[in-house]
Amino acid sequence: MTSPISRNDSPTLPFSLDADDVPLSRDVDAGWAHTHPPTRARDNSVETAPRAAFSVQVSRRPSHEVRTAQRGEGAGKLAHDFVNIPLGSSRTLAKDSASLGTIERAITTARDIATSPRRPSNPATVAPPFGTPERTSTTARDIATAPRGPSILATDSASLRTPERTIPLRGDALVSANAVLPIPVQPTTTNGWGSSSWPPVSPPLANARFTGLPQLADVASGQQVLGSGSRGDGPRAVQTALLKMGFALHGGADGQFGPQTVRALRNFQVHARRDFPSVKPTGVLDAVTLRALDALAPEPGMRGQSRGTPPALYDGQPVRIVVALREHRTFLYDAEGRLLDIFPNASGTSATPTRAGLKVIRARLDQAAAEAAGARLWNDRHVFGTRILDLSWADGRHSAEELHGTNAPALLGADVSHGCIRHSNEAIIVLHDALSAGDRVAIVEHVDDPHLGGTRVPVS
Repeated sequence: MTSPISRNDSPTLPFSLDADDVPLSRDVDAGWAHTHPPTRARDNSVETAPRAAFSVQVSRRPSHEVRTAQRGEGAGKLAHDFVNIPLGSSRTLAKDSASLGTIERAITTARDIATSPRRPSNPATVAPPFGTPERTSTTARDIATAPRGPSILATDSASLRTPERTIPLRGDALVSANAVLPIPVQPTTTNGWGSSSWPPVSPPLANARFTGLPQLADVASGQQVLGSGSRGDGPRAVQTALLKMGFALHGGADGQFGPQTVRALRNFQVHARRDFPSVKPTGVLDAVTLRALDALAPEPGMRGQSRGTPPALYDGQPVRIVVALREHRTFLYDAEGRLLDIFPNASGTSATPTRAGLKVIRARLDQAAAEAAGARLWNDRHVFGTRILDLSWADGRHSAEELHGTNAPALLGADVSHGCIRHSNEAIIVLHDALSAGDRVAIVEHVDDPHLGGTRVPVS
């Protein structure tokens, strides 16, 4: 419908003016198109083209909002700042009858916006002009017919077509109550342009220690990590595996992820980096750490480690003990080089470090001798625990270091000693009983020490 026009050819506004409304001059933005309607040639005759729609702006002083009133044949209320049909394009619109449908759709949108409640505290927020009606229609048509799927995301200048109207999605523009908005989808790994695939499914855990536990299944799939404060069957299974592998965990497997578990897991991560380079010594159970633990931990009912243990050779010489300082574990072998057991240890601090190299057991002290040495040297008869294995360098020099027990088992798994290598009292008894004077002990920083291994050579 057309806007009312008065007898003196001045526009009649579709809403009443009040004291704050000031009509702008009718000459503003009207230009030549208003005073000289364009003509078109048809059948060798000249006829006047339909009058193009133009806007008369009305400004409101307090809020600076913009209203528009339309004049012209076939025009309704058109929001100038929303669609902004240039007056200079009226000749092209007149030639193309399809453009009238474009204008009608734009007018429908403009009418909805013009009649919506205004917010008194803020200026009216509308989308910036899209350009010509053809561009506005093309944008709406392209988006309405675009394929829907996870690879299509709404942009800030997109519009959606509903059965009633075209809806702008920008800033504070209005959105229809019955509009169906696109749901943003996180992009996944693509297998080509415009296609996507589900993330790869992580394989199940293989070790029976860890199967059937939802917490660990989530960790293995990368959905969560377990760290300080976690509790449940998942942490308990991990703690049990670490204990069976010889890592220090004072207090046992209680299912609570505390400082002792963090320390034990960090020591394992230091060890696992040789075969699993992506593992980081964080003390947190993430997917890569759990995969490494799943591969290296023994099956239920067994102790030790399935693979990744150091060889019982140091520069080709057979050894009965390998002490890995950075992961705080002691590996015990029989005379044939077969692994017998693994025990947690504590080593020297940075100020009094345990020195790496090949050493030899010089003497074996029982509990009475160990207590006497503790009382004499430290005024504490329990400081060395229940046994002492005194060490020297392989060339016979005294090293002033020993393998011994402890009266502070909670400190195992850390760098806390004056250079000696501490063990639990139960572990040092096993070591004392299994070893003899003259047996060799390899002390290394890591199990991948280059001195470990080599061609076996006879030992005098």
